[in-house]
Amino acid sequence: MVKITLKDGSVKEVEAGKLVIEFAKELSPSLAKKCVCALLNDKLVDLKAPINNDSTLELVLQGDPRAFEVLNHSCAHLVAQAMNRLYPGTRFGVGPAIEEGFYYDFAVPKAVALEDLPKIEAEMKKIVKENIGINHYSLSKADAKAKFANDKFKCELIDAIDDDMVGIYEQGDYADVCRGPHVISTGVLKNFKLLNVAGAYWRGDSNNEMLTRIYGTCWFTADELETHLHNLEERKKRDHRKLGKELELFMVSDYGPGFPFWLPKGMLLKNALVNFWTDIHTKAGYQFVQTPIMLNRELWEKSGHWFNYKENMYTSNIDDSEFAIKPMNCPGGMLVYKNSIHSYRDFPLRVGELGLVHRHEASGALNGLFRVRTFTQDDAHIFMTEGQIRDEIANIILLYKKVYSVFDLKFHIELSTRPEDKYIGEISTWDIAEKALADACTKAGFDYKLNPGDGAFYGPKLDFKLKDSMNRIWQCGTIQLDMNLPERFDLTYVSEDGSKKRPVMVHRALFGSLERFIGIITEHYAGAFPTWLAPIQVKIIPVNLNYHKEYCEKLQELFLDNSIRQEADYREEKLGYKIREAQTKKIPYSLVIGDNEVANNLVTYRKHGSTEQVTVTVDEFIEIIKKHNKELN
Repeated sequence: MVKITLKDGSVKEVEAGKLVIEFAKELSPSLAKKCVCALLNDKLVDLKAPINNDSTLELVLQGDPRAFEVLNHSCAHLVAQAMNRLYPGTRFGVGPAIEEGFYYDFAVPKAVALEDLPKIEAEMKKIVKENIGINHYSLSKADAKAKFANDKFKCELIDAIDDDMVGIYEQGDYADVCRGPHVISTGVLKNFKLLNVAGAYWRGDSNNEMLTRIYGTCWFTADELETHLHNLEERKKRDHRKLGKELELFMVSDYGPGFPFWLPKGMLLKNALVNFWTDIHTKAGYQFVQTPIMLNRELWEKSGHWFNYKENMYTSNIDDSEFAIKPMNCPGGMLVYKNSIHSYRDFPLRVGELGLVHRHEASGALNGLFRVRTFTQDDAHIFMTEGQIRDEIANIILLYKKVYSVFDLKFHIELSTRPEDKYIGEISTWDIAEKALADACTKAGFDYKLNPGDGAFYGPKLDFKLKDSMNRIWQCGTIQLDMNLPERFDLTYVSEDGSKKRPVMVHRALFGSLERFIGIITEHYAGAFPTWLAPIQVKIIPVNLNYHKEYCEKLQELFLDNSIRQEADYREEKLGYKIREAQTKKIPYSLVIGDNEVANNLVTYRKHGSTEQVTVTVDEFIEIIKKHNKELN
């Protein structure tokens, strides 16, 4: 008999060699039906794994992100098995799970196009109905290479494996080199959809062979799959590049790929976001600076960017010296700190900067506002004593919570810890820093997911993953402890005993960049921004230009005096057309001004997305808009 310690701390005794799925059924038949894989002695395994020794065990159920990943990794093998049947002679690259699904790369003897996906799906459905068991075993490297002798990709992967033994997963007539785990049988993979076909170089190297990549997604229930496919369609409709053009927010030009042009309405939107950012940070005790956009090479050498980031930096020669346009605000922020003497009484010292930065991104990676070559980084550097870390980080987390809630964006936090090899500083210092970040999450009332070894070489970090209205996850906010730059720039402060000490420094960005965040919320809101943020809050539409235009012009002046963003439509167009266009442009309030409104100092408004018309006094309407703007305070 062996002992199993479950996640809740309870201990069960079972016969040695019992399979995880057998144990799960004995524990609870209903639980076993939801079980996808398990964490056995901190290693993710499939349900057919034997329990041979005293062990810790956590059953991983449907709904757990780990279960979703295993499901999609298994579905990648399902599409590979179908390709193996339909296209004899196919060679197989890799088939990982990705954020919302999977892909598999193939070298196919016959070209595969988008219109071939239904045929491949039909074969996959046959395999699902066959309910083929998925089994794992190991082979020596020599035996594994003999088994996959006709597939150079698999042989290359086998050569790269450090272990002497190679994991194999087999389902009927298909086998693959894989660490797993996988679901128990193909019958589990009922709810899938193939989405796209693309080209991809083997191992991401343009010098290698171009392969055919098939993308897909798999879910535990038909409803989940249907919801996801609906969201995918919504994403197409909400593409910020399309909406940006329709709403006249920004443009791009062949004269500056990756350098967005902000149009007048886009600037109104961006400035509203900047004003919100400035106001909320001012109330949180931040000071603001602006550092130069271009600085001497010596500074970038001192910061380490020149040696680690030069290929992404734009450079120029000035007065026989080499300069670089800043890709980050940090080195300039260090010079600002060193400009004066600091005492422990100054701490925590919160210094924010909306800094315009430039990075040389690959042309193929450019994507609207999501990936650009110039953007406004909403940066801040906070200097403090070691004893202030927990409370200050907790305050930052609560600030992030407040801001994200304004946009109705839910989030979770991930804590990335010290890398195994490349890191600076003492391990004891890292331990203190990591514990401080963890304690800060607890103090702020948040759980966190641990990402062991994923911290930067200069310090651990907290990443904030936002979920939008279409269930997408975005990496936006970050809080990064930095043990590198204070040392490189010899930053000090005068401690309570009069000695000089090194401050603890935190980099933090809330939006990440204004450009990318605007792209995210444009799609999140489908272009229908809340009134406080909308570029144009009110559209004024006269029924008759001859009789109502003068009153509309007075309204414009009054609205301007009350900081209401407005525009009037004085075109010679039909009234219905103007009203429909205001709705299409997603303007929060449309005012239709006729005889009654002019005679009685009224406005009749219609909210975006509604057909109801409401008549109120001008003063009452101004208060309605002001109330929207005050909701942020």
